[in-house]
Amino acid sequence: MGYHLAGFEVVGVDIAPQPRYPFTFVQADAVAFIREHGAEFDFIHASPPCQHDSDCQRIQGNAHPDLIGPTRAALESTGRPWVIENVRGALPKLRRPVMLCGPMFGLETYRHRYFEVGGRLQLRQLPHPAHTAPQAKMGRPIPPGWYGQFVGNFSGVPLARRVMGVDWMNRDGIRECIPPAYTEWIGRGFLAALALTEVA
Repeated sequence: MGYHLAGFEVVGVDIAPQPRYPFTFVQADAVAFIREHGAEFDFIHASPPCQHDSDCQRIQGNAHPDLIGPTRAALESTGRPWVIENVRGALPKLRRPVMLCGPMFGLETYRHRYFEVGGRLQLRQLPHPAHTAPQAKMGRPIPPGWYGQFVGNFSGVPLARRVMGVDWMNRDGIRECIPPAYTEWIGRGFLAALALTEVA
């Protein structure tokens, strides 16, 4: 949604059906799709499944594949600008990532996500506002003036939709998504840099 708001025509790819997805959707293995079709696009955003590096999944002892390396290799093969997004646990594998946080965009959630870029794309690190609002514990109701985490089996789906700007999502989508404000900022930055290149 953020890239759409920035002016992109968006095509989404996932190995599982996504009936709530609001744009053109292709059900396919994303890494294979990038290798076969990535060069046909102007810009590629990849969010490898974060469960391998998620604190919640490690606590539960669940095993998930680590797809950051294969995703990066596929992206690099396209020759296109790209971004990989993931969670804090993936930091050791990400190369010079930029961190984005909800208050950077006026959002009432501290959803830190990390973005590695490539293909001549550059992102600047925005100033990180202090976390002054208290954050409700996972799964607990969110008192007025507090921020929600919106992970796991959280309460307050309508609030999460409003806070993060994802009114079409259910709980499953919300707990794994990034706020569209993040990708709108990335997309607008890419388009501004592209415009400068074309003028030059």
